[in-house]
Amino acid sequence: MENKEMQNSRNEEYWERLELMMERLEEIRSEHAGSIEEGYQDYFVQMADLLLNLYALTQAALEGKLSAMSEKDGIRLNRRLFLDLQEPDYKDSYANPSFAAEKLGEEFGQILSVVDAKIHGIYPYCMEGDIRFLCIYAELLVELFNCFENPKELRGQELKDILYSFMHDYTEIFNEEAITRLLDPAKGHLAFDIVMEADLSEPSYLYRYGLCIGEDEKKTAVFLWKLPQEEIQSMADVFTEGYRIGFAANGKDISLKSVVEIRYPMGFERMIRAAVSNFEKIGLKPVLKPYSVTLNRQYSYDHKEDDSLWLDKAFVERSLEVDRLVWEQQKKQAPLYGGPAVIDVFGQTPFAPQQKKERLQYKEKQQKLSVHLRSEKSSLINRYIHGEERSFTIIAFPLPSIGEQFETIFEETLRINTLDYTLYRDMQQKIIEVMDSADRVHITGKNGNCTDLYVKIYPLTDSKKETAFENCVADVNIPVGEVFTTPVLKGTEGTLFVSQVYLNDLRFENLKLEFEEGRVVRYSCTNFTSEEENRRYIEDNVLFHHKTLPMGEFAIGTNTTAYRMARQYDISDKLPILIAEKTGPHFAVGDTCYTYDEDHMTYNPDGRAIVARDNEISLLRKTDVSQAYFNCHTDITIPYDELDRITVIRKDGTTEDIIADGRFVVPGTEPLNEPLEDM
Repeated sequence: MENKEMQNSRNEEYWERLELMMERLEEIRSEHAGSIEEGYQDYFVQMADLLLNLYALTQAALEGKLSAMSEKDGIRLNRRLFLDLQEPDYKDSYANPSFAAEKLGEEFGQILSVVDAKIHGIYPYCMEGDIRFLCIYAELLVELFNCFENPKELRGQELKDILYSFMHDYTEIFNEEAITRLLDPAKGHLAFDIVMEADLSEPSYLYRYGLCIGEDEKKTAVFLWKLPQEEIQSMADVFTEGYRIGFAANGKDISLKSVVEIRYPMGFERMIRAAVSNFEKIGLKPVLKPYSVTLNRQYSYDHKEDDSLWLDKAFVERSLEVDRLVWEQQKKQAPLYGGPAVIDVFGQTPFAPQQKKERLQYKEKQQKLSVHLRSEKSSLINRYIHGEERSFTIIAFPLPSIGEQFETIFEETLRINTLDYTLYRDMQQKIIEVMDSADRVHITGKNGNCTDLYVKIYPLTDSKKETAFENCVADVNIPVGEVFTTPVLKGTEGTLFVSQVYLNDLRFENLKLEFEEGRVVRYSCTNFTSEEENRRYIEDNVLFHHKTLPMGEFAIGTNTTAYRMARQYDISDKLPILIAEKTGPHFAVGDTCYTYDEDHMTYNPDGRAIVARDNEISLLRKTDVSQAYFNCHTDITIPYDELDRITVIRKDGTTEDIIADGRFVVPGTEPLNEPLEDM
């Protein structure tokens, strides 16, 4: 892991600049910013005080004083760093664009709220003893403060120009940090030290991350500490074995890899410690990426398009220029990256965002630039980290906030994550045998669900050697339970509807998508009273600023045990898509499941090649790769109780049901109905 000598060398050029800025911030704080108009003084005093506290925190980190932090000190620190972002204090925080606009005026308030949010994002670097980001944001704040000393001549454009120059000038630092933290295990030294060396018997270790710690993180850490080591090891084994099998099942050589990226919610360190040991045994060093589950989601939503202040063609070109340079510098390290191993969580109160007029949002031209930037960045990643050589795995567990039955639900989730994959493999193969005979598949809803959708299936030339559907067992995508395909777009048409669904942690009510030629042509929901607000909500969070998206996947979820768990404990609205997609048929809008890996043939357990890997859009990669991918893939699931029929329609006009009246009817799949009958 990265040592102190490397850290000190990187910090060296910033110390003098930082100390000068701290002196200036001390003046601002102690004089109560008296040289500027009273209405702006409170903001700059608060920001100066925050940065000075971060300075002291960084010094403590460099002196090794934070490793012995008590829980009492940790709680005090966490409150100091995050209280203003959490409810109810967020309503009176400058990080809240509505409050900032009210107190500072809309023109200045939006900009200064962004700066507040950006400063909140540097906490983990301070905890690592990295002074670079503290230094440059302190310089930014002082430069902005100087502008307010002559307010009569000050215009919002001047502040925008300062922020634009800042983001442009430091693009090299920001982008290099993002890329190298993906590839280099030495970068995540603090998280590694916490996971592998901290005393996990007390949750005080959590506060060393510099991330928002809440009851879910603390209660999860306490709960996992009480579990027997055999159970912790079993959880880790399922997780790491799924990753290993993902390579083996797809004919990829894991021995060519030496780095695995582990994304995990704080509180799961005991499981991650065991997983790190497992990965190291197969030659993989971890890049650890902890995340907070209790950080205010409204805050995150309010700032998701902050870059609209500086996003223009010149900035996009600069950002891509830097990325190309960094990736070229990392071209020897990049192919060693094996892919992500992810722990997802569920159980939080469902989130429906408040739409704020003060929230920064992309203009139409910026939406196109954002799509272009994501596309080009994704292409660069796949140029240096070859898609056909990497894999992934993802697994989910409940959080204590799911309710009083948390421990029972946790045990039930463990059972679901370890269901007999051979049983499901064989039943799913029987479904595939029928599905492979289809020209089209007709899906209809019931109980108020108006789904009426036809999906065109890829034609096979040799059904003995080929299949259109992948038999998905518990490897990369845990738990077990789905068969899926890439639809042919021409001939895929109709209406997809679901009364309630959570997509990317956002709630959608009465979501309706209409397809023609496999593409979304009309869409609506009923989250808001205004039709325009509903359309914008879908455009922002399902279409991701694309004018339309194709249907990239059609699947049938078979995990009726997970569905029963959701209904039994009344947690359907809290399931992550990882589990929810297994509880009924689902349809993804966006890219296919084989994006950037279409030409690497994979096979089902029965040895047949999965040939439905492309659609009419992904095939454009052969002539113009910029037109082939959308860099998004959003699964939308119809639950069994809203599902009437899934019917195969063959070319000769004959039909056969896969599901009728919400029950599986293919001979040999009867066990899938047992959890439904037991409900």
